[in-house]
Amino acid sequence: MPETKCWLDRVGMAVAAAIAGAALCCDPVLADTLESALAHAYVNNPQINAQRALVRATDEGVPTALAGYRPRVAATANVGVQSLSTTVREISSTTLANAPASYFTQSGVNTPHGVGATVTQNLLNGFQTANRTRLAESQVYAARETLRTIEQTVLLNAVTAYMNLLRDAGILELQRSNLDVLGEQLRQSKQRLEAGNVTATDVSQSDARLNVGRTQLFAAEANYASSKAAYRQVIGLDPGRLAPASPVDRFVPRTMPAAMAAGIAQNPIVTVAQHNVDIAVHQVKVAEGALYPTLLLQGSVQKNYELALNSLQSFTASGVAQYSVPIYQGGSEYAAVRQAKETQGQKQLELSVARDQARLTVAQAWAQLEASKSSIESTKAQVKSAEAALNGVREEARLGQRTTLDVLNAQQELVGARIAMVVAQRDRLVNSYTLLSAIGRLTPQVLGLSVPAYDPQVHYHQVRDSWVGLRTPDGR
Repeated sequence: MPETKCWLDRVGMAVAAAIAGAALCCDPVLADTLESALAHAYVNNPQINAQRALVRATDEGVPTALAGYRPRVAATANVGVQSLSTTVREISSTTLANAPASYFTQSGVNTPHGVGATVTQNLLNGFQTANRTRLAESQVYAARETLRTIEQTVLLNAVTAYMNLLRDAGILELQRSNLDVLGEQLRQSKQRLEAGNVTATDVSQSDARLNVGRTQLFAAEANYASSKAAYRQVIGLDPGRLAPASPVDRFVPRTMPAAMAAGIAQNPIVTVAQHNVDIAVHQVKVAEGALYPTLLLQGSVQKNYELALNSLQSFTASGVAQYSVPIYQGGSEYAAVRQAKETQGQKQLELSVARDQARLTVAQAWAQLEASKSSIESTKAQVKSAEAALNGVREEARLGQRTTLDVLNAQQELVGARIAMVVAQRDRLVNSYTLLSAIGRLTPQVLGLSVPAYDPQVHYHQVRDSWVGLRTPDGR
């Protein structure tokens, strides 16, 4: 057993190194860091970029609504061919009383053509333009908050993918080391069987446990490959050597009531619901605008040529003010108002649901974070106890008071305890980020990522007051 003890000591050191590599110490110069992974996901994740494009598309609703304040100008041109045949009665002025009338016919082909322009300006439309503008602005705000929701979701997914890969790498190394221990145990059991110190049963037990270790190693390899693929999907890069990460408790309120209040005020699902209420309010006002009078001012000019055989040209200019008062339009406008009011009530209720969801999310995240903190302490104690138990069982086995199966069981318990510690360390960090997301603060600005934050206001101000132009601000 002294050889076995020496081998297990060496494996124990390797396992400790694996845990350190997975969760405690890595060279940051040669390793990927969680911060760099989050920065890359923030810039390149297609889900975030798709929502940014949707926000930019939503921005265009504001200049669309503002177009209601601006004049509409249309130019017209016409050209055609006409054939005329006209019979004209001619009466001599000197013989008007007695002379008979004479007749002659005029005929020919001419090409009437002309140009014109019309300018229409809306002066009054039941405040629909103003309300449509406010409605479009509220839609922009809601789209921005939805973007913030997706950004936080992607960043949290990136944290989870990073830590899952770090966890599975540690577990894989632990299983490899465990398999080495079990292989050495089987080899020594066979040597001791030849020496007559153990029975064939001990060899069979060692061989069975070795096969279990192989199965566990295969499962660990599969989990590592799956986590590696998930990392590539979320972050967009193949992982290198992963460096350790630290919790973000410093960005979280110290008490649960404070975290709850922050979640209700800042969680993007709540702010989206608030803007949806504003949208519904403005939709009611837009629908009510159909019941109000309208006033239009229209001016036009028209220049025509060759309208008739002997007509050279004509010019017309006009200005018209049109005032219209709706009396009855079939009832559809009243139905639209009632429908908009029901939608407003729905959005108010959805806001209450969002606030309740934010409370629940914060409470769950807080409880899970506290539980993971306790789990780390308990798993550390578990590892310490399992190490002491294994050392004791090995010593007792050396004295003949323990069997090979006792040693194998103690070794398996130690591996399980070390795996539990790696899992607890992963949960501790992920839960801290989960709580930060629940209170709406999982942003590059709060985390201090070395990446320029995307500012949706830049594009908004680029297009808000644009009167003409087909190209987007980025040149497309």
